[in-house]
Amino acid sequence: MVDDKERRVHMNTADLVKKLCAEEGVSLAELARRIGQSRQNFYKKLRRDTLTVSELQQIAEAFHVTFDQSFILPDGEKMSLREDER
Repeated sequence: MVDDKERRVHMNTADLVKKLCAEEGVSLAELARRIGQSRQNFYKKLRRDTLTVSELQQIAEAFHVTFDQSFILPDGEKMSLREDER
C-alpha cells in the first residue's frame, strides 16, 4: 500500500496546481483567466506538465501564496531562484 507521503513525492507540477485550485475553490479556467492565459493554452500546459517557473510564480501571486523553488544542500544551505533567499 502506498502512503500519503510517498504519493506526494510522485506529484507533478500540474497535480500540485490542480490541488491548489481545489483547496481554494477556484476552477482551472478561472486560474487561467487570472494569469492572463486562454483556458485552452493553460489546459494544454497542464496536460503536458510544461508550466514555466514564471507561470508558477504568477499562479502563486494569483492565490496570494509563496512559490518556492530551491535546492537544499547537505549543509542546510538553500539555493533559490528568489532574490531575497540568495
